[in-house]
Amino acid sequence: MTFYSIPPLLTLICFAALAALAIFRGPRTQTNFLFLTICILGSFLYFDILFAFNTASMEAALRVSRWDHFFIVYLFPVYIHFFHRYLNISGRKWLISASYVYSFILMCFTPTPFYIASMQKYYFGYFAHGGVIYPFFGLACLLVTVYVLVIIYQAIRRETDGFHKNRLKYLFAGFGVMGLMNGLNVFPISGYPVYPPGNLSFIPLIVFAVGLFKHDLLDMGILIRKSLIYSLLTAFLTCLYALIILLANAVFKNSRFSDSFYIPVLFFLLIAFVFGPLKSAVQEFVDRIFYKKRYDYQKTLKQVSQMIVSVLDPDAVAKLLTDTVADTMLVKYCAVFVSSPSGQYMNNVPANPKHAGFDPPEIWPRETPLIQWMKTRRKPVVRSNVSRQIRYPDAKAVLSDIETLKAEIALPMVFEDRLNGFIVLGKKRSGDIYTQEDMDLLETLSSQSALALENAGSYKIIDDMNKALEQKVEERTRDLEQALSEKERTQEQLIRSESLAAIGQLVAGVAHELNNPLTTVTSLIQSAIEDIEHTDTGISADPDMVDDLKFADKELVRARSIVSSLLGLSRQTQTYSESVNLNGVIKDALRILYNQFKHTDLNVIETYDRDLPNIRGNFANLGQVTLNIIQNAIQAVLDIKGTIFLSTHFDAGKRQAVFTCKDTGPGIPGSIRQDIFKPFFTTKAVGKGTGLGLYICHEIVAKHGGTLKLHDGGNTGAIFEVRLPAGN
Repeated sequence: MTFYSIPPLLTLICFAALAALAIFRGPRTQTNFLFLTICILGSFLYFDILFAFNTASMEAALRVSRWDHFFIVYLFPVYIHFFHRYLNISGRKWLISASYVYSFILMCFTPTPFYIASMQKYYFGYFAHGGVIYPFFGLACLLVTVYVLVIIYQAIRRETDGFHKNRLKYLFAGFGVMGLMNGLNVFPISGYPVYPPGNLSFIPLIVFAVGLFKHDLLDMGILIRKSLIYSLLTAFLTCLYALIILLANAVFKNSRFSDSFYIPVLFFLLIAFVFGPLKSAVQEFVDRIFYKKRYDYQKTLKQVSQMIVSVLDPDAVAKLLTDTVADTMLVKYCAVFVSSPSGQYMNNVPANPKHAGFDPPEIWPRETPLIQWMKTRRKPVVRSNVSRQIRYPDAKAVLSDIETLKAEIALPMVFEDRLNGFIVLGKKRSGDIYTQEDMDLLETLSSQSALALENAGSYKIIDDMNKALEQKVEERTRDLEQALSEKERTQEQLIRSESLAAIGQLVAGVAHELNNPLTTVTSLIQSAIEDIEHTDTGISADPDMVDDLKFADKELVRARSIVSSLLGLSRQTQTYSESVNLNGVIKDALRILYNQFKHTDLNVIETYDRDLPNIRGNFANLGQVTLNIIQNAIQAVLDIKGTIFLSTHFDAGKRQAVFTCKDTGPGIPGSIRQDIFKPFFTTKAVGKGTGLGLYICHEIVAKHGGTLKLHDGGNTGAIFEVRLPAGN
């Protein structure tokens, strides 16, 4: 083996290693199958090149090369197919089909001299010399490579997500450049004495391998472990050392220095002074590539452990965990969900705003597939791993939950078989994937956080018990204060009751005193009416005068009824009931009040239900109610020249006669509406109101089995509504 054989050997090793990785770790997808096919075809190609470089038989090299190209002609259609699948290009299927047909036609010529005419001897060894058909293969490879590089570049320009953009860049610098270098092999095949550029494909393949481990280019779920990288590095340096020994042995085996004592000493010094520092330098380079801006695992773990055990608030534990993970691992966002007191939900603890890249839901139900998955497996849920386990029944639902949370990893916080919460991590800001060291740290932090949450929960229970005890003391004190206040209110109500009793006695006395003159006047008017109607003087009496006297007699009777009702109110009894037409009651009340507004611009609009059924009650009492309500409305609009709306209707559903009085006055403020039916409450000036009008009206309506309510009229005044049960 010559020095020129080293590059194709390294390229062959790279293709074979990638093929093995695709077989044992790759997902069962079409993309991974196409990638595996490219790696196998690449292995065939560089086995052919390596064999041709090191064989002494031109015929054997030619035979192997022709049979090898029987399969290699399918490299460029598989190459296009792979990138179309990887970039999700759904169109241009005709291009893939045409490429496979084109390769099939070329395959028919590969065993003939039309494809590979002969093997040509170069300074680096035998290499195939193309026939008349081969330029069609070389040109197709070159055009396909340029096309692939263009579509990858366009995809990079369109991509906005940093993680996917980094993956595309590694794909461009790795597999894309590798295809270009292999396409340039057309020059030595065409007879130009240049070393095949494709032999150096191990360089972009190493770049691709770096991206494969660093950004999980093919969704294999490979987590980088630093120890594994260092082990591979040591193996690579060992192979390099062995290769140097073989080359040195081949160079010096026939020289007079082959048996010299200084040769082993030279190699010892080479190992001691060159390979040691070289290994350290390469390790530093690997750290810069894979582990830049990384945390110290032990230091971070120790620092968080010391802080987390001193925190006794569950929210504070969750926020500390969120900040630590976000700052050390440079993730876009981190959210922590802890179990609610009821145990039915997981409550999200809001993260520090500087870590907010996504607004997670405030609560997460416990019965979701993701929670059940974590409870049964008790392991971190990684998006890429779940997507490869889609054959499991619950995997699709779990993946849907992960996508809802926009998570890359969900870590359960389990303590003694109880799921106390879980941690959600988004993508890293650098676009890197999570390494095994990341997972080790995260699992340790989640376990410690579960313990800290348990301690914080126990402390919270004790603290709640203390607060509950303090609250009971405060409640007992408040109850005592309330009892004292109630005592004062009772005394006040007792005084008010005494006042009402005194007013009742006064009203009863006044009513008795008024009965005598009212009875006398009524008798005189009735006698005058009889005298006028039965006089036989031949002079006809004035009809209007008779009507007025009759109306005066009627009003005197009503006055006596009002006095009687006042006596009834003072005794809290109802003396009698009769069939009453509510429309007539309202009209009579309006006639009595006519003198108060006849010289003003007040407008009264009356709307009565002609079919309104009669009610059972006291005409005088109901007249007092309507009189009081209408009088209040007149006083409210008198100064503003407003309007009063009086209406009646029958509520057939409730069998009630309804009277409504609405005015356009300033209305009743909301702050005093609850007080207007209380005794002695008035908004009028001293000496202009006793505060008993609406109270008495309310009591009269209640005795009739009805209701008196004030409705909100907004800015259009007050609306009083009286509802009374209709008679049978």
